[in-house]
Amino acid sequence: VAFAVIIGTILGSVAGFFGGKADLVINFIIGIFWAIPTILLAFVILMTMGRNIASIMISIGLTMWADIARLVRGLVMTQKENYYVVASKAIGNSPFKILFKEILPNMGGPILVQASSSFALAVLLESGLSFLGLGLQAPIPTLGNILQDQYTQAFNGQIMQSLIPAIVLVLLILSFQLTSGLLRDKYDVKLKVK
Repeated sequence: VAFAVIIGTILGSVAGFFGGKADLVINFIIGIFWAIPTILLAFVILMTMGRNIASIMISIGLTMWADIARLVRGLVMTQKENYYVVASKAIGNSPFKILFKEILPNMGGPILVQASSSFALAVLLESGLSFLGLGLQAPIPTLGNILQDQYTQAFNGQIMQSLIPAIVLVLLILSFQLTSGLLRDKYDVKLKVK
């Protein structure tokens, strides 16, 4: 998720702040990544890089950066019209200094909320890849591997034993979603006004 946040923040910031051709190119790349199904893109990356922790982190990061880039792009486009940005331009600060020292620190809340909700997607994607046999292999315990091991036991009548990893996965994803909601409530300025 950190990998996706870094890529999405940099590309979204550049697209939103500079606009023009940079915005068109980055939006085109975002459109391409949105058009490819997430699991298929992760599958292709894992097949080319091998099945290890680094390649799984890269594949998950490359499947999630587009959502963060789209959010950051919109936030930067609204922030760059504020008076503090105009004042920073007037005193002669460089565009990159304005972007990374003025605008991005003011967008920490929404980016944090998006990152926390992306954790749930990352857990679900890794579990799905491991369940299909494309993730980390058996000596390394993952929820997908445990679900795959318990899958055959469900057909042998041991339903409760096979439900436990599924319940853990659901509760883990739910906890990330609840955390994301709490962070949104804490950092969303519009909700504080009401």
